[in-house]
Amino acid sequence: MSSSINTLLFDLDGTLINTNELIIASFTETLNHFCPGQFKREDIIPFIGPTLTDTFSSIDPLRVKEMIAFYREHNWKNHDALVTQFDGVFETVQTLKQAGFKMAVVTTKKRDVVEKGLRLSNLEQFFEVVVTLDDVENAKPDPEPLIKALHQLGSNPDEAIMIGDSYHDILGGQNAGTKTAGVAWSLKGREFLESYHPDHMLEKMADLLNIVENENLIEAKR
Repeated sequence: MSSSINTLLFDLDGTLINTNELIIASFTETLNHFCPGQFKREDIIPFIGPTLTDTFSSIDPLRVKEMIAFYREHNWKNHDALVTQFDGVFETVQTLKQAGFKMAVVTTKKRDVVEKGLRLSNLEQFFEVVVTLDDVENAKPDPEPLIKALHQLGSNPDEAIMIGDSYHDILGGQNAGTKTAGVAWSLKGREFLESYHPDHMLEKMADLLNIVENENLIEAKR
């Protein structure tokens, strides 16, 4: 039996905050150090979404720990200079919070840098639950992080939408039994995300306001 939507799970990078240039710069510096001349910008974009362990294991299984450490050092040092806001995100999330929606961040990043990003964007005040890579055994697209967030919020999957810029977010939502929404501003492109069949596609974050209203209107008529 379906339920009205009262819970929203958000990815962080590329969805709530614009970390694209920071991530690309961190990968570029790391790969130029360990694999000079082998990777261009277009080669790096597919690395956005999976965990660093998964990405670097596919490049050089023998130096994964060193590559992750190098990446994280660059990422941390350059974080505040390169992270920017997406238009309308703060206002939309604020409106949803004021309307009483339960909200969580579900991300494949480690907690320290997640908290840094939420503080920088002034979004931390809106999220009662934050599930990071440090909190789970299995990252998205495994449903574990989403189920953990839903449990902490006291919500069921059929009451929730997972919103993200990566196919890991769409598949994670589908695996957990939530509805899903892709964001058209994903670096990987709208068409790429649509190939994973999200329930909704956001052109801008404010579209989420109409989506939850329409979802709940449809449910109310059943």
